[in-house]
Amino acid sequence: MPSKRYKKGIQLLDSTKSYPLTAAVEVLGKFPRAKFNETVDLAFKLGVDPKQSDQMVRGTVPLPHGSGKTVRVVVFSKSGPSADAAKAAGAEHVGFEELVKKCTEGWSDFDVAIATPEAMVEVRKLGKVLGPRGLMPNPKTGTVTDDTAKAVKEVKAGRVEYKVDKGGNVHVAIGKVSFAAEQIVENARSVIRAVVKARPSSVKGIFIQSCTLSATMSPPVRLDIREFIAATV
Repeated sequence: MPSKRYKKGIQLLDSTKSYPLTAAVEVLGKFPRAKFNETVDLAFKLGVDPKQSDQMVRGTVPLPHGSGKTVRVVVFSKSGPSADAAKAAGAEHVGFEELVKKCTEGWSDFDVAIATPEAMVEVRKLGKVLGPRGLMPNPKTGTVTDDTAKAVKEVKAGRVEYKVDKGGNVHVAIGKVSFAAEQIVENARSVIRAVVKARPSSVKGIFIQSCTLSATMSPPVRLDIREFIAATV
């Protein structure tokens, strides 16, 4: 059963309408608040077939105002400049064989994993452990690199990943309800633009079938994203 808070939120919505981004954020700001600082989320329904390798939609995008989340980073790197740079950049855990062994045993007390290309020889063995949790380093998301300092700093500053799931959906956390409205708008704008540009050339028909904005405990607000699609034509 929907909560009283959720029902009140629905009353503030026009369910037949798709809202321009700025207006949608205004509506979101009027919803009754939960007792905690809710996460603001963008959800996309894409017209792709995720089973086709040439229709995979995945990438990263920096949020101008960060995600509002403290990101715990682990870096797989042999001792040397890359490891030292990762530590200096603020990575919570830096190591190689001992970290690989620790993860094999089930440890995953981190949010993002970064690895040097050299370390990936061993880190690949963690595919079955880290893969299902979305923690596997990947060159496409900038988490396999020798420039560990840059990668750590970008992740800490609010670089987020987007990836289509088996159902053709993409969910991206873009901030907190405590953010100023303009900060949410700018973060959302960055993510929407990135997803629009990520359209695979093999996709026919409508790429983004729907896009909604919501907070953790709120109803979704349907977005009108025609302005973003027109900008890429």
